[in-house]
Amino acid sequence: MEENITAPEEALIEQARIRRDKLKKLIEEGNNPYAKTKYAVTVRSQQVKADFAAWEGQEVSVAGRLMSRRVMGKASFSHIRDGEGDIQIYVTRQDVGEVVYQSYKKDFDIGDIVGVRGTVFKTQTGEVTIHATRLEMLTKSLLPLPEKYNGLQNVDMKYRLRHVDLIMNADVRETFRRRAAILREIRAYLDGHGYMEVETPVLLTLEIGADARPFKTHHNALDIDMYLRIETELYLKRLIVGGYERVYEVGRIFRNEGMDSSHNPEFTTIEMYQAYVDYRYMMDFIEGLYKHVAEKVCGTLQVPFRGNVIDLSHWERLTMTEAVQKYAGVDFSAISSDEEALAAAKAHGVEVEKGKEDRGHILAAFFDAFVEDKLIQPTFIYDYPVEISPLAKRRPEDPSMTERFEYFISGMEMGNAFSELNDPIDQRARMEAQAAAKRAQGANAEVDEDFLNALEYGMPPTGGLGMGVDRLVMLLTDSASIRDVLLFPTMKPKK
Repeated sequence: MEENITAPEEALIEQARIRRDKLKKLIEEGNNPYAKTKYAVTVRSQQVKADFAAWEGQEVSVAGRLMSRRVMGKASFSHIRDGEGDIQIYVTRQDVGEVVYQSYKKDFDIGDIVGVRGTVFKTQTGEVTIHATRLEMLTKSLLPLPEKYNGLQNVDMKYRLRHVDLIMNADVRETFRRRAAILREIRAYLDGHGYMEVETPVLLTLEIGADARPFKTHHNALDIDMYLRIETELYLKRLIVGGYERVYEVGRIFRNEGMDSSHNPEFTTIEMYQAYVDYRYMMDFIEGLYKHVAEKVCGTLQVPFRGNVIDLSHWERLTMTEAVQKYAGVDFSAISSDEEALAAAKAHGVEVEKGKEDRGHILAAFFDAFVEDKLIQPTFIYDYPVEISPLAKRRPEDPSMTERFEYFISGMEMGNAFSELNDPIDQRARMEAQAAAKRAQGANAEVDEDFLNALEYGMPPTGGLGMGVDRLVMLLTDSASIRDVLLFPTMKPKK
């Protein structure tokens, strides 16, 4: 086996062995670096650096990871990194004592977690520094960090070793701080508009007829198969039936499907429902929410993303029919039959899936083929065919279409909304048709009778919307892949 180990791997193995030898020595000397249960931190790095005048000459206690070290005889400089950033420490043999100083030179390694007590001053170069009077090792790092200037270069390893990526990369740490801020501001906006945050089940007892494929598990005590949820919608609507007029859920969703730069098997959505409003109200609402979050988190409505500047101050609105006519040159308002739609698809090279040869599915196929990737700036696409919108209310003026919209930025769908279907008879017919179509393809599918039962008690006219949190974070952090905004994206295990 050994001849297959590369030179860099051999070097890492040797460094790890040396660190374990140091650990053994420290323990034998009675200095177990894992024995501490706490350390009194009195200030964070950026507090001292941001307000040096208030801290100059003060004794402080800081703790963090040792990130650099310059040993110069009887005195040395190091940098430690805490949760807010880096700060320099100045260590001298005279101030910490001979024994500690020699241990600092020989036993401490880059990556170790240390505690430092000392006074705040500035060096001749103007760098805010802590002059150490006490230095302790709080945790021994047994594995070396990546080389300082290159960090983790392998993208796969960045995701697998996110903890190391966070140590080495300030931009990555900032991405996830911004993610937390985005979620905080979304909640603030919804709470400020009278919405109540709720939680609904993740484990479901049936596989519904929706297009998304679920993950299946088994509950031992009940001896039944269960499914991880693919949406939060049906439970939230039951709460509208129950009398709550504005509800939302920040929900983890699971779909047993493909993976790419905008899809991960588990992801986060926010679904919101409001009684007595329609999909046009929800358009205005989501536009306002995006503007609020961008202003609070980014300080601007002009956001760089994928090589473009996205202008969140202006949102275009097109029906799906208008969008297909604009970008494909095909006017579906003049196409009245499935046969005409099939002929148009054949003429324009649009692939039509088996079992979806109707006008509505073909209009959606034209949209996918010609329109979606052209929608760079914020765009609402509304009035979707009933065939692809089983939970949306039909348009009174044109029952073949529904009061549904999706909105797109940089060619990526960011959210989906309806005037919610509250007719239990129409809803049953659509759910049964959807389940039958799924069973015809060899998949399991059931109708959610509990949801239909709730609708029969009466749900008021309601506007509902679901938005992808991860994609919003991608937008507001200019991240190329959904994996860049998930702390621990789904990865195939390495042997």
